[in-house]
Amino acid sequence: MRALTVRPGVANSLSLDDWPEPAADGRRLIVKALALGICGTDHEIIAAEYGTAPPGSERLVIGHESLGEVIEPAGDFAKGDRVVGIVRRPDPVPCACCAGGEWDMCRNGQYTERGIKAAHGYGAERFALDPAFAVKVDPALGILGVLLEPATILAKAWDHIERIGARTRTWKPLTALVTGAGPVGLLAALMGRQRGLEVHVFDRTSDGPKPQLVADLGGVYHSGDLGEIEKLAPDVVIESTGAGPVVAGLMGAAGIDAIMCLTGISSAKGQIDFNIGGFNRNAVLRNDVVFGAVNANRAHYEAGAKALAEADPAWLSRVISRRVPLARWREAYERRDGDVKVVIDFEAG
Repeated sequence: MRALTVRPGVANSLSLDDWPEPAADGRRLIVKALALGICGTDHEIIAAEYGTAPPGSERLVIGHESLGEVIEPAGDFAKGDRVVGIVRRPDPVPCACCAGGEWDMCRNGQYTERGIKAAHGYGAERFALDPAFAVKVDPALGILGVLLEPATILAKAWDHIERIGARTRTWKPLTALVTGAGPVGLLAALMGRQRGLEVHVFDRTSDGPKPQLVADLGGVYHSGDLGEIEKLAPDVVIESTGAGPVVAGLMGAAGIDAIMCLTGISSAKGQIDFNIGGFNRNAVLRNDVVFGAVNANRAHYEAGAKALAEADPAWLSRVISRRVPLARWREAYERRDGDVKVVIDFEAG
């Protein structure tokens, strides 16, 4: 079979290789790949910014945003079930969080991640999957089920926002601001609208599909200068760009008792001016909270699947801007104007 692999630490080493078939053993699912989503993490691994092959292997099968069909069942799964593989696996110690099923909050860093850290990913025509880390998705979603992994990031973000909001009995958010209108930002906006919030989305892009996608959710799209949205004083902010100037600009823009979740990972390179004293003063006097969130556990996968099932499928289908056959895999990793989410479609050849 074919698989997309990289040699971690070697930039631009991505290739489509012959790869061994996964062996059925009655304990693991054997899954036929249907689709593979591509995100910034994949581009960073290809650029050799990080990524680790499994012990004993020089290459890593890339890809963590999966959608597949069970061809060899195990556990409570049946042949033909549509599944998505959970990305992170708990550490072998395990820490208290991993032992409690919250491996997304691992405290000692010894976890592994499919397609990222010390475990082969889902970018192969067939792959094995432990039933404990497989999530069923509604077959009615079709290829849109590949959006589940990015949806879990926002399911976790909203879960933690609501838990923090419960610090008072009277916190009832009305307005949410999302920065970044990529797949993560759009799914954040979707879940905000599903909660009945007034949603504003800020992105540098002023044309292409993003403004209409936000408008069709019932949200308000902003582009250009970040200063135009500072007057919103939102109750909730979800930052998905990881851009240092955007993060710094948001620190003083939230409302009183606001909660800000950072989901984008910033580059460690370069420096920006930031008024830490002003931020501290505002955060203390306004009871603001800023926190980061990454990865997800099973509860977030289930919440993400519910959010996708309740969404307008016509809208979700427009989030996937390009579907590329595996045979033309190089095109899938090209950055193009107008891209939102690019997906490799294994059924297209």
